[in-house]
Amino acid sequence: MNREMYVDLWKELSVGKPMVFASGPRQAGKTTLARHIAEGFANKDVLNWDVWTDKRRLTENPYFFETMNRKDDSVPLVILDEIHKRRGWKNYLKGVYDGFADRYRFLVLGSGRLNVYQKGGDSLAGRYFPFTVMPFTVAELAGARRPWEEFLKDPLAVPGDVPAAREVLAALSRLSGFPEPFLSGREAHYRRWALGYHRQVVREDIRDVMDLRKFNDLETLYSLLPSRVGAPLSMDGLARDIQVSFGSVRSWLAIFESFFLFFRLSPWTSRVSRAILKEKKPYFFDVGRVTDPAARFENLVALELFRATAQWTEWGRGDFTLHYLRNRDGEEVDFLVADGRRHGDHAART
Repeated sequence: MNREMYVDLWKELSVGKPMVFASGPRQAGKTTLARHIAEGFANKDVLNWDVWTDKRRLTENPYFFETMNRKDDSVPLVILDEIHKRRGWKNYLKGVYDGFADRYRFLVLGSGRLNVYQKGGDSLAGRYFPFTVMPFTVAELAGARRPWEEFLKDPLAVPGDVPAAREVLAALSRLSGFPEPFLSGREAHYRRWALGYHRQVVREDIRDVMDLRKFNDLETLYSLLPSRVGAPLSMDGLARDIQVSFGSVRSWLAIFESFFLFFRLSPWTSRVSRAILKEKKPYFFDVGRVTDPAARFENLVALELFRATAQWTEWGRGDFTLHYLRNRDGEEVDFLVADGRRHGDHAART
């Protein structure tokens, strides 16, 4: 799988900026994607901050890529993986960009949202374009990609081979869209993978970078979320269930989002202040965590649309966001696509 839709997006972004950030869930395929991108470069160097020898190489020579053994005079690609874990990484990348952007291309990878780490340091604003690498979705696997204009005209239409799309959807429901378990084709492998994956992200990644004194309560909150998929999430109710403060729940949910464990959709309203206060609906990047079949299907649709709206925005088509719509009588539209604060006819039901 060469993740063609992401390779195409990177090519578009790298024309406008020599530094591109690719973030997304851990094990969603960012490193594999970077390898495919690197195949188009005669000169390249890869550094992973999680690898001890690479960490030493960067520490001893911050501009290590200048010693690259070049094959020709073409522009080199430098891939920096998990560099956000380095202290002062923003200042480092600022220096790299300001000193070398005219001679190199830089691809920065991160398993969390790169703007949440190490809040201090100089701003990188204006020095990079970001995009998000997500797990497999139907559009990518079933060859069901459509121009965004066509989708907005008829969101429920399925182009191409409908049985193939249904087969892919069934496989995603059983195995999730994360490449390792999906490509294995075995549910037993998915269950083993999922157990280790969520333990690693919650107990290692989050614990390493956040000062959390009530870590057991955070894990309890995370265990409650799958049963809330597709329903407005009451932070007051969760706080009462776990017996912690409202502020703790709000902070922990933001942490889960920052590490791409789940995402939330806010209700549509023409007033931003109301949208902030209204209850949001949670959905998981790993759909296998949702046991109820109806909720899991809704999660699959939500992820498909979330991926699509994110990419339309990254391509520069507009400022797309995904919402749900509910009126005072309790009637509800599951998903509504908005461009800026305009929604037009972009609503769809599951």
